[in-house]
Amino acid sequence: MKLELFTTTYEENKKKVVKQEISFESDTERENELINLYPHMQYQAMEGFGGAITDSAGYVYSLMNKEQKTKMIEQYFGRENMKYRFVRIPIDSCDFSLEHYEACSEETDDTFAEFSFERVERYIIPLLDAAEAEYGAKLDIMLSPWSPPTYMKTNGERNNGGKLKKEYEKRWAEYICRYIEEYRNRGYHVTKLTLQNEPKAVQTWDSCVYTAAEQKTFLRDYMWPSLQAHHLTDIEIYLWDHNKERALEWAEEIIDDETDKMVAGIAFHWYSGDHFESLRMIRERFPEKKLLLSEACIEYSKFEADDYLKNAQKYGHDMIGNLNEGMSTFLDWNLILDDVGGPNHVKNFCDAPMLFHTEEKQLKETNILGYLWHFSHFIESGAVRIGVSRYTDKLEVTAFKNQNNMVFVVLNRTEEEIPAYIRMNGKCAKLTISPLSISTGVVE
Repeated sequence: MKLELFTTTYEENKKKVVKQEISFESDTERENELINLYPHMQYQAMEGFGGAITDSAGYVYSLMNKEQKTKMIEQYFGRENMKYRFVRIPIDSCDFSLEHYEACSEETDDTFAEFSFERVERYIIPLLDAAEAEYGAKLDIMLSPWSPPTYMKTNGERNNGGKLKKEYEKRWAEYICRYIEEYRNRGYHVTKLTLQNEPKAVQTWDSCVYTAAEQKTFLRDYMWPSLQAHHLTDIEIYLWDHNKERALEWAEEIIDDETDKMVAGIAFHWYSGDHFESLRMIRERFPEKKLLLSEACIEYSKFEADDYLKNAQKYGHDMIGNLNEGMSTFLDWNLILDDVGGPNHVKNFCDAPMLFHTEEKQLKETNILGYLWHFSHFIESGAVRIGVSRYTDKLEVTAFKNQNNMVFVVLNRTEEEIPAYIRMNGKCAKLTISPLSISTGVVE
């Protein structure tokens, strides 16, 4: 066996990547400083990684020159780089849109004769096309609504929550099916759907509130029958699409003998904290359901924009915790934003792995990008998570078995240099884990 170790550090915010080749030696009954890998203990298969193409991301992409566009697309979707294969796209506008828009706003148009995909084609489709061209195959698309059209809502607006009016439940389900068909008719590969982004949150931007009971009724009596009528039951439906702290209760209330076949998994966000145990309990309670992170970002309203390293470390910590509790798909939020974390029509500015300075015309890779690379570049689609044990909570570790190798990721958020021995199959390899670092080891 041989080990290649890739370590990333940021000294004065400058990225440094070091590659080491480390030999394995016989295990001499060592007891201390061990990180054990157990390839025979196998868990979930990884489906892949990706990010969101929003109206805002597509707009910022349109401002860049050809060289910058190529660099961004190659980094995310290139087979030699981060290997993204999923994208999440909002149905109609969200906060990361230049303004509100709807594909059909006419209350009297119950057949969607005036349905228009013009706004999607303006900014989202060019970025999607470039991503697919670089990837060299169709990307898997997840669609998520933030709000039904205003006439369908109890508060008569896209913002500030409100609910879906009972008399429009069927039409809203048909509207969602029409969105799926618009993409598919253009040759795009829509494979996943969440029923509502953040259904518990009354936001100052596009939002709509459901209880679990209300969403169960919508799924069972309207959305699923509409998907059946349109021959779209191959679409995977993910419940919740909100923070982890209430994901278990939502799943328990909606999934029963009747709805079980309609639900592929649970989608979750990270904004309320770790709650890794919640994922574990969902996996125990519903072992056949997939766990999918549908959104993560650094909100400038909660975290400092210039805490570059801490923001990246938050990604590494959450990624490892989620993977170790069963996550099989990771979808980051915006692929690209401008230098203030927008545009966002309600100024809910956030960070992104890549930022474009609109005045200086400069494309910037953030530390978050460097951390995400350690997962998405090395953990292949189809990789199976394997068992891990570690001797200290100062190191966070996850490990996967690819088709031709094994990889492990080690995060050290401390300022200490920490020794460790990778132990597997009767062999040990001695490591020194750098302070404030993330490392990926490839074992062949």
